[in-house]
Amino acid sequence: MPTIGRREEPERFLTSLVAQTFRDFELVVVDQNPDDRLAPVLEAYRDLYPIRHLRTKRVGASAARNEGLRYCCSDLVAFPDDDCRYPPDLLERVARFFNQHPEVNGLTGRLVDEQGQSSILDFDLEPGPLDAMNVWTRSIEATMFLRGKSALRFRFDEALGRGSGTAWESGEGTDYLLQLLVGGSSLYYDPSLNVIHPQSVPPYDAKAMRRAYEYGCGRGRVLRKHGYPLRARAEVLIEPVKRAGICAAGLRTAETRYHWNVLRGRLRGLVSEAE
Repeated sequence: MPTIGRREEPERFLTSLVAQTFRDFELVVVDQNPDDRLAPVLEAYRDLYPIRHLRTKRVGASAARNEGLRYCCSDLVAFPDDDCRYPPDLLERVARFFNQHPEVNGLTGRLVDEQGQSSILDFDLEPGPLDAMNVWTRSIEATMFLRGKSALRFRFDEALGRGSGTAWESGEGTDYLLQLLVGGSSLYYDPSLNVIHPQSVPPYDAKAMRRAYEYGCGRGRVLRKHGYPLRARAEVLIEPVKRAGICAAGLRTAETRYHWNVLRGRLRGLVSEAE
């Protein structure tokens, strides 16, 4: 779990681990804070399950995940956000799936809000294998569960994701899974496997507008990096145009601007060289 700048949110995640019906796990916390704000929080949970507390001056979510991977030696690996929560039976369901499907290298689920609605992405509601085309609506970092041997074969692209210092503020999880797919891994998606995460929008404020652009940049960059065909690139540009048009017709100005920023970001990612 990479974390920076937060205390209450990571504590809620740690509390959700206390309630897990499956107990054979270790939490690796990659702490990028310049201070000791997390020390008392982690100390309160050390007697409840194993915690490895790593401190690093390296910035960025991808860098933090790569740092954490260096210390992973378990059969399964997950990448929770510091502001998500696991339902009590989540790890038990994940362990059962891998026991029943030895041929599968990775499992992904759906990110949902407190009401059970898809959060962050418009997730596919049908289960099935992941491929290069559907990975965009069937995965996000916090819902990725991988066999350790498969996960350790690859690293997150540190030019992608929050805190990377580039314009590509998203897409690192998709890029990571695409690496696995190219490497021959078998990945499966189960939309009933939920991780709880707050919605980022609405409101359609300045923060949301900035995120729409930055996340759009990341998606466009990953499409370019992996050589997606022209049709796939066109589709990711047409989608926000359609949504912006619908919102404009309904006089929803803020939503129109939001989708316009998504379009601008994706276009930049598709046409720009790596930074």
